[in-house]
Amino acid sequence: MNAFIKNSTFCKSSHKLIVSEKPSVAHAIAKALGITKRHDGYLEGEKYLVSWCVGHLVELAPPGSYDPKLVKWSRADLPILPKAWQYLVSPGTQKQFEVLRSLMARPDVDQLVCATDAGREGELIFRLVYHQCGCAKPFTRLWISSMEDAAIREGFAHLKPSTEYDALFKAALCRERADWLVGINATRLFSCLYGQPLNVGRVMTPTLAMTVSREAAIDAFQPEPFYTVLLKMEDCMASSERFKDKSQAEALLAECRKASRAVLQKTERKEKTERPPALYDLTSLQRDANRMLGYSAQQTLDYTQSLYEKKLVTYPRTDSRFLSEDMEPGLPELVQQTAAHFGVTGEIPIHAKQVINNKKVSDHHAILPTRSMAKADLSSLPAGEANVLRLIAARLLAAVGEPYRYAETTVQMGCAGQVFAAKGKTVLAEGWKAVERAVLGDTAQKNEEKLELLPEVQEQETLPVLDAQLKEGKTSPPKHFTEDTLLSAMETAGKERMPEEAERQGIGTPATRAGIIEKLVKKGFLTREGSGKTKNLIPTEKGRALIAVMPEEIQSPAMTADWEQQLLQIERGDLEPEAFMNEIEQMVASLVQTSEAVKGAKMLMKNNGKIVGICPHCGADVAERDKGWFCSNRECRFVLWKDNAFFKRLGKHLTGQLVDKLLRDGRARLKDCKSQRTSRTYNASVLMTTEADGRAQFSLEFENGGGK
Repeated sequence: MNAFIKNSTFCKSSHKLIVSEKPSVAHAIAKALGITKRHDGYLEGEKYLVSWCVGHLVELAPPGSYDPKLVKWSRADLPILPKAWQYLVSPGTQKQFEVLRSLMARPDVDQLVCATDAGREGELIFRLVYHQCGCAKPFTRLWISSMEDAAIREGFAHLKPSTEYDALFKAALCRERADWLVGINATRLFSCLYGQPLNVGRVMTPTLAMTVSREAAIDAFQPEPFYTVLLKMEDCMASSERFKDKSQAEALLAECRKASRAVLQKTERKEKTERPPALYDLTSLQRDANRMLGYSAQQTLDYTQSLYEKKLVTYPRTDSRFLSEDMEPGLPELVQQTAAHFGVTGEIPIHAKQVINNKKVSDHHAILPTRSMAKADLSSLPAGEANVLRLIAARLLAAVGEPYRYAETTVQMGCAGQVFAAKGKTVLAEGWKAVERAVLGDTAQKNEEKLELLPEVQEQETLPVLDAQLKEGKTSPPKHFTEDTLLSAMETAGKERMPEEAERQGIGTPATRAGIIEKLVKKGFLTREGSGKTKNLIPTEKGRALIAVMPEEIQSPAMTADWEQQLLQIERGDLEPEAFMNEIEQMVASLVQTSEAVKGAKMLMKNNGKIVGICPHCGADVAERDKGWFCSNRECRFVLWKDNAFFKRLGKHLTGQLVDKLLRDGRARLKDCKSQRTSRTYNASVLMTTEADGRAQFSLEFENGGGK
């Protein structure tokens, strides 16, 4: 791992090569630095060259790169634990990689600037390309939280030594390699055990396990009826305690109707304060956007990332909800500009200290609107981006605002020998809620509870009972996960085990949780269900079956949260990467050695595809699905579609019997094929071969006397 780490020392050069993560960011940097000359794959100025990575240019090599026999999935070859990790350039980005390699090799480039996203994955993207290019030139680090021109120029005036981020890179390498080890080994292991492809992931599987556990609790829940008696007064409703026995409630109802009056026994009034909410980090923004707007976590991330690249908000992939002390002087102006831009009139209270906490700012501060936002034409934004920007703006104004104050009144009264209670609230000061409502309008209103005002009454006062009613209810099961609540569960997993690290616990990171949920949906393990904007996340039969056969160490959110905590310790330099990787390797090796198929589990997974043969290209299992017969090796593109165009042209349909012959023999005889040109019939054998990537190719071998 240390071979990847290159010390950075400052030296003069005719050009510095700036490497960003995306073309849009490269062009924003070029604009801020006055670089205008464009070339294929980069821009050039007097002092700088600016190019980009297009995401992950360099990726971990597949198992087959280590040993050709590993192309085929076999339990006998597990565990796969590389001694020297190999990397490959992604085929789709080879051209841009060559651009970067040639730029790094230019003799007039003496120094580089890493300008990828300022986080764990951005560090990984740059350094893997740097290493794969064989570059040894020194580099510095651009670390900014805003894409505004002024912020970019300020960042270049204070470039950081690369060595400050060596530990961050080590943590990124460990995360990537741990995911590879668990994903490759566990996926192959359980796919071999159960004879069908089963996708397993270090974070994905524990997340799925939480949803399966929740649904099991819902399925096992037995609702119990309960009964209450309601008294209707002139200005309020009072309720009795709950009764499990309906006859007891009915007896009380009859007595109350006879009594027709209630005596006020006790009145208690408490003034309460609700402090302003903290600023948004990515997870809290995703949760609110899901709850209030119905957006998925991935949609919210995409909208916010776009706003960031348009210089309208600060860096989105943050886990902090506070600002650093050096930001305090400029905060009042930003608040005033934001309020004016969203039409908030009147005096805006600004209590900056409420959002300042150096100890709770890690790599990046909370998400804020930028000063550039105040000059932008927001009417041109897509609706999703505009709504997310409005949430971020409202949160800034609320977070620095006054407390929301209210009086909560509880009234107890007696009737027919039983105590009845009524509760109500009176708003004393709208505080931050008024500002939030001014920006969000109906969106904020939907999330406020209705207030019930209670009349002014004195103790021992007698009140007439206008009506008495029996109300029947049932105890409620746990609620299905939504993206809001699942994100919360992912964020808080493991906190009970290490409460002192509660701020940085959980499974996944703010930057990756949305992708994990999307992957579970795309893989068919979760579905989004429900008629409202906010959908429930429900595990499918396939998802339930997968968790049913997974051992505890793979599906445990607590264990995965511990691993995430160790990655944070590596970032801080408090844990050696080798210790973390050794733990992962030992777990994988133990898993391979001890795992056996759960009895009867294949019946659970009968809908996951029937194994029909061996892939002629890579040797992995071929399974039948709804639309065809697929190779279980994710890196192989072999598939036989049921709606196969080649066979349709022959007037034939691809059947299971034909597939069996093609997989076993590479050929199958067809009778009475029909010529599209002459409509004549003929007999022939279809021959199947595969291309370099595994795709099937077909040709015909005609019998004597046959032909079109």
